[in-house]
Amino acid sequence: MPASYETHRKQLQLILQAWGMPEATAVGTAEIMSWADLHGVDTHGISMVPPYDERRQGGKIDMRAVPTVVKETPVSALVDGGGGLGHPNARRAMELAIEKAKKTGIGVAAVRNSAHFGACGFYALMAVEQGLIGMVTTSASGVQVAPTNGAEARLGTDPIAFAAPGKPGEPFLLDMATTTVAAGKIRNKANENLPAPSGWLVTKDGQPSTDPREVSKGGFMTPLGGTPEGSSHKGYGLSSMVNILSSALSGATWKAVSFMPSGSKITSLRYWANGLPEMISTSAPHTSVASEYCQASPG
Repeated sequence: MPASYETHRKQLQLILQAWGMPEATAVGTAEIMSWADLHGVDTHGISMVPPYDERRQGGKIDMRAVPTVVKETPVSALVDGGGGLGHPNARRAMELAIEKAKKTGIGVAAVRNSAHFGACGFYALMAVEQGLIGMVTTSASGVQVAPTNGAEARLGTDPIAFAAPGKPGEPFLLDMATTTVAAGKIRNKANENLPAPSGWLVTKDGQPSTDPREVSKGGFMTPLGGTPEGSSHKGYGLSSMVNILSSALSGATWKAVSFMPSGSKITSLRYWANGLPEMISTSAPHTSVASEYCQASPG
């Protein structure tokens, strides 16, 4: 018998608190994870408990961390997640972006030093609930996607979400990975001992595979489009765009260059403006970082 939403949310909250997450942070994180399950995004809800636990035990996530604002202007903010789970960090960043957008017409917030944050769409809809347009991108920590015509993994699933107000209760929401499918869908196939559909994966030699464990054997996920003939360069290009927005603006580590976790970028927009990177990043100029990225992940 399916559990009620409240039971589901409470279970997640108690698990997170048992791991050391402060109660207030655990309540909010459990809400976001439950939202994913409630909306059919089962790759980003309770199914993430085992991988989060593995990363926690491996010292890759600090469950006690809380987000801090390290740089701020009237239209932008930079949030440091302290190495914690990404949900509270992304939520705080979108709250700041919304606050600034209401005052100035645009709000942009970037997050660095942050782990997986669940479903992008939740944060984009936060803006819609305030009558704004919301856009969210995040570079993923896992390097498991080869660029089009590439022979080595250089990219992640690197998702994008965009939301805009519509009729009451009927907003427009796009929430998508820049790969053919999200990594969680492949994980679920492996957990269920089912084959993956053709086009999701290739072997280390670039041959099509339906083995959901192919990546662990040296294979790759495919960029959106699946094959060069299917225009996978479009997914490759979108992934590169996400990395430039997410990591260059936040000053986070570039996984294509160093194979370390990257950051997230959350924006709440009424319009877009130039000259934003210097308002956000505290590290190297975004132009030099983007150049390094292009050299590290050629197509």
